[in-house]
Amino acid sequence: MRQHVVRVAVTAVLVALVLLAIPLAVAIRSSLYADQRDSLARAALAGAARVNPDYASGDPVELPAPAAGERLGLYDPALRLRAGSGPRTGDDPVRRSLHAVITRGETGGELVVAVPISHDEHVIGVVRASSEVAAVRSRVLMGWAALLGAAMLALTVAVLVARRQARALAAPLEDLSRHCRAVTEGDLTARARPSTVTEIDQVAHTHNNMLHSLSELLWHERDFTANASHQLRTPLTGLQLTLEAGLEQDDTRLRATLEEAVAATRRLHGTVEEVLRLAGAHGVAHPAAPDRQVGELLRDTEERWHGLFAQDGRRLDCSAADVPDDALVQGGPVAEILGVLLDNARTHGCGTVRVTARDLDDALALDVTDEGTPSAEPARIFMRGHKGGGTGTGIGLALARDLAVSLGGRLFLASGDPTTFTLLVPVRHDGSSGIRSVNVAPLPGGPATER
Repeated sequence: MRQHVVRVAVTAVLVALVLLAIPLAVAIRSSLYADQRDSLARAALAGAARVNPDYASGDPVELPAPAAGERLGLYDPALRLRAGSGPRTGDDPVRRSLHAVITRGETGGELVVAVPISHDEHVIGVVRASSEVAAVRSRVLMGWAALLGAAMLALTVAVLVARRQARALAAPLEDLSRHCRAVTEGDLTARARPSTVTEIDQVAHTHNNMLHSLSELLWHERDFTANASHQLRTPLTGLQLTLEAGLEQDDTRLRATLEEAVAATRRLHGTVEEVLRLAGAHGVAHPAAPDRQVGELLRDTEERWHGLFAQDGRRLDCSAADVPDDALVQGGPVAEILGVLLDNARTHGCGTVRVTARDLDDALALDVTDEGTPSAEPARIFMRGHKGGGTGTGIGLALARDLAVSLGGRLFLASGDPTTFTLLVPVRHDGSSGIRSVNVAPLPGGPATER
């Protein structure tokens, strides 16, 4: 910005100098030439006043002393030089002055003024005053040099003033830019300082207010997440302890129900942990989910969801034929994602639902397929809050995909007929040194939603 301000100021000064200097240079030249011609005219008139009409009969002529650089001479009607200095024979201005007119002209590199001398209505001679054109031209060049020096001085002052003003204007903007970079790097306490420029202060004030509002919103969300963590964990733990205590009672009629309730509370507890881990709750520690074998994970998933699909007269089929037995994934997040996809298929899909695990060497692909088709446009199915004309909150698939991204994986709609969602997750083999991560591109269309 500083360079831009300086360029604008210098350009404006240059335009002003050009518009002023050119007419002024022309005026200097015209004025100096006119002054020299006037000086010659005065000298010639002074000489003509001192010439006696009897000079033709031999009376001596005393012309006034000319100024430095000038010549003054008296010519008779025969164009002969009779007194003073000048060419021996009168030139064209002298010849024209014999017609009783004052003549001004330029000839032979000289400025010439010729004044006629009259007696008894007859021209009896001509006084010629002259000076070198080069002398006048030298004075013109000196005047132009002085003008150029003044212009350069004005330009220098303009550059200095422009640079100072540029610093005054750019400093608060640079400070605002540094403040924005600090905010980008995570410092939400940074605030732009006031300056001497009202408009920039207004921008900084608005920016500070916006940042304050955003900071308050973020802290409220973090506090809500921490509060939800505390308030949900406590009753869930109490409910789980109560159900486990009920299992210790010797009542075979309630044991199956209590075991199912305990399993449901454990799953709910795991869901809360995964949601809080994804949200990154402030001040709440969440360890990484333990690894589980893929086959075991699919068996638990089928056991959990088989009865619900059977109640609807539908079939659930889970298979992992080509997946090695030692393939491990993070059980908690993957189970939550599969739960969201199966609930989505149960609510919005139809027919048999198949969960198929495929080994991709460096990753694991989990396909969830039903016999329906998406009710929403493929381009909008991954928009948070879009329900596609059905029921639901429009959050489930968005949450599932966020969980997949937090694992370093990817969730996307692989096919629309039949509906197939594919989950790609990193896989680790039991005994290996680390997880082979999935190299996937970001999904288009933003967060997901139910069909």
